[in-house]
Amino acid sequence: LAPKRVRLIEHYKTHDAMPMAGKYSKEINEQKASDKNNNQVEFRIAKLNQVWEKAIRMQLAPVRLSELHSDLKIQEKDELQWKKLKAEGLDEDGEREAKLRRNFNIILAKYGMDGKKDTRALDSNRLKDHDVKDGDTFDDPRLDKLWNKAKTSGKFSDEELQTLQREFHHHKDKINEYNIVMDTVSRTEEIHKNVISPLEGDMKEHVLHQKHADLKQRMRGLNQGFERLRKITHEGYGADSEFKEPRVIELWEMAKRSNLTEVELDSLKEELRHFETKVEKHQHYQEQLELSHQKLKHVEALGDNEHTMRNKEKYNALAEKAREMGYKMKKHLQDLTNKISQNGLQHNEL
Repeated sequence: LAPKRVRLIEHYKTHDAMPMAGKYSKEINEQKASDKNNNQVEFRIAKLNQVWEKAIRMQLAPVRLSELHSDLKIQEKDELQWKKLKAEGLDEDGEREAKLRRNFNIILAKYGMDGKKDTRALDSNRLKDHDVKDGDTFDDPRLDKLWNKAKTSGKFSDEELQTLQREFHHHKDKINEYNIVMDTVSRTEEIHKNVISPLEGDMKEHVLHQKHADLKQRMRGLNQGFERLRKITHEGYGADSEFKEPRVIELWEMAKRSNLTEVELDSLKEELRHFETKVEKHQHYQEQLELSHQKLKHVEALGDNEHTMRNKEKYNALAEKAREMGYKMKKHLQDLTNKISQNGLQHNEL
């Protein structure tokens, strides 16, 4: 391994091994920053606060707002960690900075804040290049065809169909993320054409190379994911199906393709079971949040101030809990992904 790569791996081994201090809410309260006028703000990075405030103005649905908050907390953690890395001279080629920018673009597009909400479906230079018809569930002809085949095959129980539908939706999200990254690559290429300075050109060339590498990796993941969906649709779920949650299934498939030993795989399987419980718990809180929001709207419409105050308190407590669990779940997902991919890399490079 190159010396800089070793230093990066050692840095993350040290930092990732540290337990997360305190509870999520405590962590937020202790670290919450103030703006120039000493007003308390939600995030310590100005652009993340701007996104959060815009989402509130847009009146995003409660569960979407909770999901956005968790995504922004992860982005904040990664950006602050990157600033430390940069100060230590560990991101000289700008690779991590470019990845952070990509992740931020994905967040903006995912929640319809990139100004392209209406044009995205019309852009033909994408994986999705077809006319949307009535009855399309996943905005992708291959997925819709597979899903209709699965529904009518008689191979799946109602519970298995629900699990499979979640897998299909997860794959659809992955396609959307791929399209967002492809957008940023196209924009970077346009900028790259207009560069005059050779030095600046070299830097842009490097960033472009990283984006193409990311696209390639995402496309490989999409192909593997679709192949898995195709196989399940034709064969049904086997008796040896380990997990039900799409994110957990994806991690397990990734781990099986890596060079982990049997002992390491067994250990990871146990950790994934705990993670799946965390995902299910988070989904439960999201459902409760949605119900609480509906109840609050109903009570507000009746004009009962006392009941409204009580329901608002319950709703706010649930919203805080859903954000807390969302952040912990996404942080755990990130750690597991890094652990599996780093193990794979280390085995392959030795």
